[in-house]
Amino acid sequence: MPTTRPRHMITETNQVAGAISNAAEIWPELASDRSALLRKIIEVGIQEIDSKVSRARAKRLQNIGSVAGGLSGVWPKNWREDLGSEWPA
Repeated sequence: MPTTRPRHMITETNQVAGAISNAAEIWPELASDRSALLRKIIEVGIQEIDSKVSRARAKRLQNIGSVAGGLSGVWPKNWREDLGSEWPA
């Protein structure tokens, strides 16, 4: 099928072949189509990666929120004026 998208060739290594065979047990309706099984493996992998990225982002935001405002009061309220007073006018 014509496409402008990149195409990828995947060699069926022992590990890939095993994954496809395992996938055939999960999706027996696709057992006769190894390419469809490979696409299904990639689809499930994409979902898992998306989930991990979402969890990592949420954890990062939670960590940021837990330290936000933690340094308030470290600088005196007039720190800019004090700093500017050290320079000649």
